Amino acid sequence: MRIKIRRGWELPESAATPEHIYLDRRRLMGGMVGLGLAGSLGLGGRAAAQEVADPTADLYPVKRNARYEAGRALTEEKFATQYNNFYEFGSSKYIAAAAQKMPVRPWTVTIDGMVAKEQSIDIDSLIRRMPLEERVYRHRCVEAWAMTVPWAGFPLAELVKLAEPTSDAKYLRFETAGDPELMPGLREPWYPWPYVEGVTIEEAMNELSFLVTGLYGKPVPNQNGAPIRLILPWKYGFKAIKSIVRVTFTDKRPSSFWEAIQPREYGFWANVNPEVPHPRWSQAHEQLLGSGEDVPTQLYNGYAEFVADLYKGKDSENLFM
Repeated sequence: MRIKIRRGWELPESAATPEHIYLDRRRLMGGMVGLGLAGSLGLGGRAAAQEVADPTADLYPVKRNARYEAGRALTEEKFATQYNNFYEFGSSKYIAAAAQKMPVRPWTVTIDGMVAKEQSIDIDSLIRRMPLEERVYRHRCVEAWAMTVPWAGFPLAELVKLAEPTSDAKYLRFETAGDPELMPGLREPWYPWPYVEGVTIEEAMNELSFLVTGLYGKPVPNQNGAPIRLILPWKYGFKAIKSIVRVTFTDKRPSSFWEAIQPREYGFWANVNPEVPHPRWSQAHEQLLGSGEDVPTQLYNGYAEFVADLYKGKDSENLFM
């Protein structure tokens, strides 16, 4: 089947009728649909978080970068922030309240591996030294739902420049924290904690790769990956690791969390492609969070013009799952 690849903002006015897939579509249409498939927390046995003002709250809202308008209406904040997967807090989607137990201050991000100098950076110092902006991105989950939200943060390329990787560094390995005392999911032995994800240096330097520190004009909420998470809008959402505590530059390809669990279903690249089905369901359509509207999925989630060149010469790789 030939697929016409539209530019990112060229989306149809009406939704297409979806084909039957594995998911419980009616439950998704019910409103609170939102799976981030990312993140484990680990806070060294600290006590549950208390109500503390975010030290960077004065920075938001930040100026929106019009280059990254998504061509869709924004998803309502209540849907994007109240229906989330965060397996460290349990398998239920309704973990927003439980996630408030996670203390996000103090918080440091460690940069290590093949870099000029290993360092641990206080999150508030990091945020204040970076060029913050807002970008409206489409977010496509591997479970065939989608949302469009205004992320605030800074390009991942800025962190790469700060790290000064050596010429031998080929990949970035991201890791979330983990505290079994606060996160009951971490006690489940069948998961390969901590949550790990990875990208190539070339992907990290792409202009779309974005480290998120804010959402809807405010600091990003705990359940959405506070205080810092990754967004790669052309990839399936499980690549968008939450609550990052370590970034390691390495010459070895990282084995990511879901890839370690089931490599037949979840791969390293995980680029969106409507013509490549998940082993258990189609990826041809997606359902918009909140409205329940079904729309055709686009190659690279509609961002092919920005990222397709990254994968030239990689025909032997399983790029789309």
